[in-house]
Amino acid sequence: MPKSGTRSSVPLRCNRYAQDVLVEKSADDWFAITDEPLSVGELYDWAVRPDCGAVVVFSGTVRDHAIEGEQLRSGVEFLEYEAYAEEVIPRFRSIAVEARQRWNEIGRFALVHRVGRIELGESSVIAVVSAAHRPEAFEAARFAIDALKSSAPIWKHETWDGGSDWGTGAKAPVNASQVRSPEGAGH
Repeated sequence: MPKSGTRSSVPLRCNRYAQDVLVEKSADDWFAITDEPLSVGELYDWAVRPDCGAVVVFSGTVRDHAIEGEQLRSGVEFLEYEAYAEEVIPRFRSIAVEARQRWNEIGRFALVHRVGRIELGESSVIAVVSAAHRPEAFEAARFAIDALKSSAPIWKHETWDGGSDWGTGAKAPVNASQVRSPEGAGH
């Protein structure tokens, strides 16, 4: 496993977040971008701390459809993600900093995203937050995935029966501090 704060170079070729992957891992934060399958269990196990009574895991998986405006795009076969890799980890880090400012009881915080081809049912992104109490863990995890989708330079390309195109709803990235918390959440 790379030392805390280290990153390897592109192109992405990796082995369980350990070799030739863009990763930053410390005692309480884990950020990575990889082309390997993601392990929900490994991230969950890492997030458990004796002072934290809650661990929330969000795993975004590839589904068989997309919605563009009012139009349903069915028959999605797989997704391919691309990223401005050198900027992803700094964006993940800023999301964690913002989350810790809003919810000071966060224990561990992880954001891991895949790039490359991802098949139906596979996880493309995982956000994990542990905290002393359930409400803070849920709220911070929701913020984490919303902020990732709003601020990380990662793009998805959808392939479906009869065509392909870039994912729906793409917007220019924003700073994590501009992402709103769920109503009534955060400090």
